[in-house]
Amino acid sequence: MATIASQVPKNLSFRFRIPCRKISGTASAKTVLDESYQIPNFSAMDAMEQYADVRMGWGKTGLVVSIEVTGKSKSLWCRESAILESDGLQVWVDTRDTHNVHRATKFCHWFIAMPAGGGAKKDKPIGNMLKINRSREDSPTLNRQKVSVDAKVTKGGYQMTLFIPGKALNGWNVDEQRNLGFNLAVIDSEKGWQTLAIGPELPISEDPSLWQTIQLVD
Repeated sequence: MATIASQVPKNLSFRFRIPCRKISGTASAKTVLDESYQIPNFSAMDAMEQYADVRMGWGKTGLVVSIEVTGKSKSLWCRESAILESDGLQVWVDTRDTHNVHRATKFCHWFIAMPAGGGAKKDKPIGNMLKINRSREDSPTLNRQKVSVDAKVTKGGYQMTLFIPGKALNGWNVDEQRNLGFNLAVIDSEKGWQTLAIGPELPISEDPSLWQTIQLVD
């Protein structure tokens, strides 16, 4: 029988603060982030496969998250009718960086991006904001602001950039609040989950205390 300690992810013992660099120019889904915007992936501590390069930057108008997935041997699986099971990216943001509550507040947000699955031919990227389960109060921006996604399917994977406008983030104020609660997961039907730190064995989609911190730096 496994001990309790062996069942608890190593990353649960730590909370990471990750610097997020400012973007020169206007942030958008067309923004190209070079290697200096790459963010570390702490899920490797729990032997989670690292198949995606993840980069992130910020501007006064919002956040940019880009991923590049490589090494796939199977085609993408993206379904607008099953977005939570589809290949793509999920991002959580808390504009108050609160880690002592287990239910989302009105400052917590959940976004999803898929490289395909939209349009008449199901080949267009999709971006959306989702309701967080068990939240104390929904963000007033829920379904009132659009996120934008740019994607390119490549041999063995895809490249995708998600732009989250500040207007979609209740409480977004980069002049006063530079620390944000943050989490992300790259999900692939072939390769599984790659998370920032803690994996899906814990309720990361609804519990802000399990999220990490990003610090917006110039």
